[in-house]
Amino acid sequence: MSKVVIFNKPYGVMPQFTDSAGRPNLADYLSLPGIYPAGRLDRDSEGLMALTDDGMLQHRISDPRHKLPKTYWVQVEGIPDEAALEALRRGVPLNDGMTAAARAQMMAEPDIWLRDPPIRYRAAVPTAWIELVLREGRNRQVRRMTAAVGHPTLRLIRWAIGNWNLADLAPGHWRELDPEEYRALLSRPVATSHRKGSKHERLETPRHRRGRTATGGKVPPGGGRGRRTRGL
Repeated sequence: MSKVVIFNKPYGVMPQFTDSAGRPNLADYLSLPGIYPAGRLDRDSEGLMALTDDGMLQHRISDPRHKLPKTYWVQVEGIPDEAALEALRRGVPLNDGMTAAARAQMMAEPDIWLRDPPIRYRAAVPTAWIELVLREGRNRQVRRMTAAVGHPTLRLIRWAIGNWNLADLAPGHWRELDPEEYRALLSRPVATSHRKGSKHERLETPRHRRGRTATGGKVPPGGGRGRRTRGL
């Protein structure tokens, strides 16, 4: 069975196993051989990352076409009103186009770990928490969305990917999915294109399959296959 690991990435940690600038990275926390991130989470964001040794699963987890929802807990500047929340739900215009429909609601301040370093508070400006669920992954999308509705992001935590979440997983800790969780992932429908003959009609292209054959079905050093989900 392929291996899937979920990891609670602390603030300030690079979402990769090497860093030319010597900054903290995944290698400081995970010593499992042959696993690579399925998607990214920016250095200044915290929370759930998934890693696997299977290129097909890496693509299935990270590619937005497969509609695996990502749940974020977002501390923002100011108190969003219903109009701001509705804009997040319907989609907001960004410089790379309109965002897809999302789920957005106010939430109580979560009982979670303190961030190191803490966010910068301004005494005259209140803050609030939003739960935001996305099924796409553009570069720094959550931060750009909240800024577009007038509420800059102060702290960003990815709480869940699909049914996996950070419950009982402290910052810097990881665990491997159990067989039941793994089977639930495999049971999700695989997205296909409606365009006949599309190069995205199958989960893997012939080039991808050749690469998997050459590496015994594992992800080769340096990354996986398919479109790369950008950081948030």
